[in-house]
Amino acid sequence: MQEKQLLEMTGSVEEIVFSNENNGYKILELKAGEELVTVVGTLPWVSCGEELRVIGTWIHHPSFGQQFKAEAFERFKPTTVDAILKYLSSGAIKGVGVATATRLVETFGENTLEILENEPERLCAVKGITKAKATKIAQEFQRIYGIREVMLYLSRFGITPEEALRVWKQYGPSAAELIQTDPFLLCADGVDIDFGRADLIAESASVEQDDFSRLRAGLHYVLRHNTNNGHTCLPADKLIPAAARLLGVEPERVASALQELKEEHVLIPQLFQEREYIYLPRYYQSEAYCAGRLLMLLRYPAQSIRGIDGHISAVEERLGIEYAEGQKMAMREALSKGMLILTGGPGTGKTTALNAIISILEQQGEKVLLAAPTGRAAKRMSEVTGKEAKTIHRLLQVEWNDRDTPTFARNEKNLLDCDSLVLDELSMVDVQLFENVLRALPLGCRLILVGDCDQLPSVGAGNVLGDLIRCEKFPVVQLQEVFRQSMNSLIVRNAHRVVAGEMPELFDRTGDFFFMPMRQGTQISETIVGLYTQRLPKTYGYEPTTDIQVLCPGKRGEVGTVEMNRRLQQAVNPPGPNKKEITVNGITLRTGDKVMQIRNDYNLTWMKSDGTGGEGVYNGDVGILLEIDKRAATLTVQMDDRYVLYPMDNAGELDLAYAMTVHKSQGNEFQAVVIPMFSGPSQLSYRNLLYTAITRAKSLLILVGMEQVISAMVNNNRKTLRYSGLSWFLSEESVHEI
Repeated sequence: MQEKQLLEMTGSVEEIVFSNENNGYKILELKAGEELVTVVGTLPWVSCGEELRVIGTWIHHPSFGQQFKAEAFERFKPTTVDAILKYLSSGAIKGVGVATATRLVETFGENTLEILENEPERLCAVKGITKAKATKIAQEFQRIYGIREVMLYLSRFGITPEEALRVWKQYGPSAAELIQTDPFLLCADGVDIDFGRADLIAESASVEQDDFSRLRAGLHYVLRHNTNNGHTCLPADKLIPAAARLLGVEPERVASALQELKEEHVLIPQLFQEREYIYLPRYYQSEAYCAGRLLMLLRYPAQSIRGIDGHISAVEERLGIEYAEGQKMAMREALSKGMLILTGGPGTGKTTALNAIISILEQQGEKVLLAAPTGRAAKRMSEVTGKEAKTIHRLLQVEWNDRDTPTFARNEKNLLDCDSLVLDELSMVDVQLFENVLRALPLGCRLILVGDCDQLPSVGAGNVLGDLIRCEKFPVVQLQEVFRQSMNSLIVRNAHRVVAGEMPELFDRTGDFFFMPMRQGTQISETIVGLYTQRLPKTYGYEPTTDIQVLCPGKRGEVGTVEMNRRLQQAVNPPGPNKKEITVNGITLRTGDKVMQIRNDYNLTWMKSDGTGGEGVYNGDVGILLEIDKRAATLTVQMDDRYVLYPMDNAGELDLAYAMTVHKSQGNEFQAVVIPMFSGPSQLSYRNLLYTAITRAKSLLILVGMEQVISAMVNNNRKTLRYSGLSWFLSEESVHEI
């Protein structure tokens, strides 16, 4: 592949067309000689009037033609009186508006910025500027221009402006000096530059292979990398050899560095059954806090409801039903104790039991709040309970700090206003989110946790539901009886067969579960496209983008999400003269496409048709791309009843969603689900994944592919191994410090 040729140009900033202050992305007009050039890229704190040297490439915008995409840049302070006035009048420096800028330039002329930087006390000579205000203006000016040195230094090592901005936010004006001393500071939380790239910088600085800072960074990297695999900690006997291989040093040297980090409390050791596990501090704190707070729930439970059996009978009489004994047991536990874990597969009556519990609690005057981890899961919870359910993030009133890290307004100092809290889809909740729920829980509040322990665990680190069941400290009711009306569904019957390690009934064509045997990947993908676009809409009246979902075990291969999305997009939403499109990270997004948010973004704004609005879109949220406004550099996506506005620079957070992975589908339910069954990676061929996929279907499920692949998944009961310590912390007799 031919390397792109980098070009450079210099000019003055005439106009800022668009600016995202959170990530530094800008669209600006640069006057280079007599030519006005549109420049796009990450250009933090650049303002009108400044001189820029930008390095990058020409790109062609479908609507606006040639643009210059900046990959690096250098700023120069304005030098002429007109340029200085334009710069200061732009609002670049807090506390300096048009009037103040005019007075400053009238007083100091071409020396204005030099005085701002080196003699700020002289600003007091200008009318309206006190000594305190002069100090603030000077500090803001120095802060803005301090990043220039950081970017110049880091750009030599291929660190992008976006990454340099994170470095600056983390380390401030001393960033360049700190990185020169220890390049592995780039790997710290909040900066998150890959260890390998930091290692290249260290190598250029002749840092020794067994330097302590390198060993420390390597250990941290292995632990952080494994949180992405769901582990909150690692056994020391696994961590040391893994880090030694990464670092290319002897395990003894890594063990010595680990010992030093433990003594400094930089990494936290814990003994579980005489085996040492190593934690990053934040995950240790999360699990230890959760354990302490949950044990406190046992010590100070919610008040028991009196006459429980009478209340249950009254609900039965009112609704004309008779609850199963397992459901009654769940009701008794929830109403008599401060906590209940309610679990069970499809058709076992979890929702029916939960509705009765909520009804009785509300009759007793209790305020009950309902929440789930995703927007779709919360919406489904609202539909089946008839009560308002919120996402956990919305319940806790998510906010974000200046590092773009989520924080929650609901916490120990601002508790939730409720007597009972019901959390659904607990298998999807990671330990750090669960910690934040517990921090906002009032003392004596009833906690009811609902989930399916046979589904895939959370995307984030931890194994909350599994650990809470395993510790045997809390009331757990697992509903196992499948009700007669549910047994009429082959989807339900086959889901339970898969969990039990039995092959599903593949050739019963009288129900809602079908198998279409095929052996070739191309044949499978073509059949799925036909089902999606023609056969299912024609036979069942399904609308493809809203009712039908293709679920793939993985992303790659002939029937992975990447290829299936390409094929389905071409079939459902091909290019057209009236359709706008953009290409981001190799993916073409077109108006009318079904799209999915692929990471949490707490800054995205949304509006409902009734005029109410808010912020925050979460990993797994699905919608339709309604509009691409290239002049305003925005996209509009409808997600259920919300209209989300995406700055063009955030388009990389969207992916096509005609097909999605089973992991991404958790918490969702679709009218019809189509699943390709084709040979793929062994790590994606196991029972829980197949079970989770089957249970996403509400009315119709179709497997397309190879029977032996289904058999291999059913017989592989390798539940995803997760190293976590919550169950061990809960087994301790003493309540952990919280």
